[in-house]
Amino acid sequence: MLVPSRRRLRIEVWIVLGLSLGQSAVYSVVQLLDKMTRAPLAEGTSTLNRSQSPREYFDLTYQLLDIIFALVPVLLVIYFLTDQRQPGAGMGSQGNSAFRKLGFNFARPGRDLLQGFGLAALIGIPSLGLYAAGRALGITTAIIPSALDSYWWTVPVLILSALRHAVVEEVIVVGYLLDRFGKFGWSMPLAIFASSMLRGSYHLYQGFGPFIGNAVMGVVFAWLYTRTKRVMPLVIAHALLDIVAFVGFSLFGRAVGLG
Repeated sequence: MLVPSRRRLRIEVWIVLGLSLGQSAVYSVVQLLDKMTRAPLAEGTSTLNRSQSPREYFDLTYQLLDIIFALVPVLLVIYFLTDQRQPGAGMGSQGNSAFRKLGFNFARPGRDLLQGFGLAALIGIPSLGLYAAGRALGITTAIIPSALDSYWWTVPVLILSALRHAVVEEVIVVGYLLDRFGKFGWSMPLAIFASSMLRGSYHLYQGFGPFIGNAVMGVVFAWLYTRTKRVMPLVIAHALLDIVAFVGFSLFGRAVGLG
């Protein structure tokens, strides 16, 4: 098997990030500067799921296309992490699988679910307090989790959107980057720091509070991954957090005076 050089791996990482969350981080910084130069952050808003057309089925089409194409970098990462061995190299397909390497499979569903629910509770409850504190301090915009019109497909699309974010972020920012940072020769604390800073940076468009909250979440998630070598509990926790935020806001936001 040919072992890629560190230089080749660095180029690979830049390509992956340029197609996915690195690009999001750059846009997020620009959007933050745009908001800060318009008005105080406390007066700004950040909408996470926007309507893309006033025509129902075109809006649905755009939403589904966004979700599908956002997952392409994940497929690229899976390809890069799959061992490119010649047949008969002495290792079965299970050994070659990037899904197995990342722990992104259903090998232990019960434990993954328990860890996922526990993580969601651990992260979700303090996040509400951090958001409230950020709003009070004027360093966080008003966050609107969903601005989709109410159609029959709104809730299913919001759930798919939550799953998309969970898979893209945890597979790339945790599983893939920690693997590549390790091959760069980085120490584990440095790798976790870089991963968590990236996670915080692509949330900067929401303000400094979400940057801090997501960076802390990144440290917790990356540390747990180094202990378990499984990304699936992180995907479950992240999906649960986003589903509660997206769907809960869509269904009950206006009823409680939000949105």
